[in-house]
Amino acid sequence: MSRSIEPDRLIEQIAQTSTLASCYVISGDEILLATETGDALRAAAIRAGCTERSRFVMDARSDWSSVLAATQNTSLFGDLRLMELSLPTGKPGKTGSDTLQKLANMITQGHLPDMCIIMHLPYLDRATRQSKWAQALLQAATWVDVPTISRAALPAWIGKRLARQDQNMAPDILEWVADKVEGNLLAAFQEIQKLSLLYPAGSISLAQAQSAVLNVARYNLFDLRDAMLQGHADKALTVLDGLRAEGEALLLVLWAVGEEIRLLARLAELQGLGARLEDELRRQRMFGQRERLARQALSRIPANAWPAAVRHVQDIDSLIKGIPVAGRLANPWDELARLVMRIATAGQRT
Repeated sequence: MSRSIEPDRLIEQIAQTSTLASCYVISGDEILLATETGDALRAAAIRAGCTERSRFVMDARSDWSSVLAATQNTSLFGDLRLMELSLPTGKPGKTGSDTLQKLANMITQGHLPDMCIIMHLPYLDRATRQSKWAQALLQAATWVDVPTISRAALPAWIGKRLARQDQNMAPDILEWVADKVEGNLLAAFQEIQKLSLLYPAGSISLAQAQSAVLNVARYNLFDLRDAMLQGHADKALTVLDGLRAEGEALLLVLWAVGEEIRLLARLAELQGLGARLEDELRRQRMFGQRERLARQALSRIPANAWPAAVRHVQDIDSLIKGIPVAGRLANPWDELARLVMRIATAGQRT
């Protein structure tokens, strides 16, 4: 039987129990919220006694037999096993679709009692959600729809996050902060974290908010994103080195870069299918300078380069979590520099 739940509610529930469902599907394009949900599930699995973890990043061309093979392995001591399955494109192909239906049936039949499966999907459009594989997972798994936080909803979201750290702002100040972060959830998250370090619990005044938000570092994530999409490789590496030197959290930098790459990969795919690019740009709230940069990158970078870039993002995420990846550098900062260069120089003549 299908069960849907909001990310925040799920995180609250699993924090209070050591029992996990057999399968969770995290679907959505809001990288911050999807990552928080996945992190909470992994932590819950560890508390529940998980000792083994396998991870697969798949697409329509992948060898899906490896996924089913992983379900046949058994823990020597009967401990919980965790399997994470990422489908960045949301398109498993025929073999992948059949495999996911088999996996859903195994879950429904209770054939995987010692395994917890976490599946990561992008936002699924209506047609994809009605596909056989998606419907099978809807019935078998706990489905977590990650919401897209609109600009209109962002002040309330900031207010709720501040409340978690016993801080609050007047509505007009929340609006001001939302404007300054350009409606970007990741940037809002950074500012909320900064406020928790700068000020004690209680109300935050406009002067305090302005002092914190406007006192930005010399280098920022927006500079990195813009330089990368404009094809300014030297500047992009300079900004990345600056962020690293200033102590910026590596995971936050990867979120910023990865979010743009995933969005552009989706746009490139839709463009290749003949869809109206303007419709998706509006849905993703990409306007002005950000829209111009996206169009520039899409015209410069071949469409077939984006899926590999998405997989590169996933590999760096694994490196950050301490999981070695064949063919990648051991230091995730260095591998992130390679990814930034990959996007900045793609499609350029040498």
